[in-house]
Amino acid sequence: MTDSVVNFPIVIIIIGALIISVIILKSLLGKLGIPSLVGFMLLGFLLRVTDANFGILSSSASEILEFMAKIGVISLLFKIGLESNLMGLLGQLRKASIVWVGDVLISAAVGFSAAYYLLHLELIQSLFVAVALTATSVGISVSVWDEAGALKSEKGELLIDVAELDDISGIVLMAVLFSIAPVLRESMNAPIVSDILRSTGIILMKLLLFGGACVLFSLYVERNITEFGEKISESPGPMLMTAGVGFIIASTAGLLGFSIAIGAFFAGLAFSRDPQSMKIDKSYKTLYELFSPFFFIGIGLSIEPGVLTSAVGIGAALTMAAFAGKIIGDGLPSWAVIGGSGAILIGVSMVPRAEIAMIIMHKGLTKGPWAVPSNVFAGMVLVSILTCIISPIITNILLKKSSSKWRN
Repeated sequence: MTDSVVNFPIVIIIIGALIISVIILKSLLGKLGIPSLVGFMLLGFLLRVTDANFGILSSSASEILEFMAKIGVISLLFKIGLESNLMGLLGQLRKASIVWVGDVLISAAVGFSAAYYLLHLELIQSLFVAVALTATSVGISVSVWDEAGALKSEKGELLIDVAELDDISGIVLMAVLFSIAPVLRESMNAPIVSDILRSTGIILMKLLLFGGACVLFSLYVERNITEFGEKISESPGPMLMTAGVGFIIASTAGLLGFSIAIGAFFAGLAFSRDPQSMKIDKSYKTLYELFSPFFFIGIGLSIEPGVLTSAVGIGAALTMAAFAGKIIGDGLPSWAVIGGSGAILIGVSMVPRAEIAMIIMHKGLTKGPWAVPSNVFAGMVLVSILTCIISPIITNILLKKSSSKWRN
């Protein structure tokens, strides 16, 4: 990439071409049953290769695309928070939490073991892999369950409840990891237990205070903002105002030392009082579909072509860990909660890794090779691609094969 004064016409042409490519890819991959995010990451990698050969991106153009990717992260995590039904989750917490604990602990243990003992990665690098592999992109599998008419079954509701807990724990673990990673790096050869506990305590306290502020906002401010937006402007005005406030909350989290992704998730939770009205608002759907692909395009842009050879082996090992962690971590507790029927199905459905997992790995990549080396990052991209393609196929087969057993 060459340094130059930004050439806005060229940058705008590239952005326009990416938007058109996103629309075409989403349509084509949808017909093939392949998640569109796979195509978006490959599109970003193709742009990276093209730039390496023809130098089409200046440093300024790359910064603009990086900014678009950050907006994409906010749009993505805001949507996840917006669609979280916390009140409904509390009613199912006892049953879902049993599965969730096994999900997180076993996924993290299997991921860490594969990275540290099998691939011989360093401690911090293995922790990034482990935390990333605790996350789930259940939206990939939910569409399969929905098409099969199984989402409203007992097993389908359990899947959604565990996935929501999974999102929340993934965000918390992400925040803790980002806080303790520099401490681990600086104190690798010194007694660091007290430093880790102190850093963890500080970040959890900050999360608690920030989360509490978001709760107060949701209880006493959110309704007024929503109603004010409805009074002064017809659609899409209310949703744009909501999105604007969400961006401010996300950025405030960044100023407080959190990731803007964490802030965006909490912002979505703050506006999730009436999630149904938000989900059906076409104006936010348009905003989401415009910006969120740029995050995955940015993931592809971050892959170094020269590391692909070593990344394949890493990706293969971590893909096996990704499958094993969720199938065992979710399957065994589900067996205890709902019986054998459907336990493997829920485990397989929790396998896909995408949004939160790649946010964690991308953040590690920006910190440097001591956190996430480029070949490990590329390997995790391969994990995301494979799990998002293979898991829905297996899920669909299992749903069709055992529909008479797991339906209520």
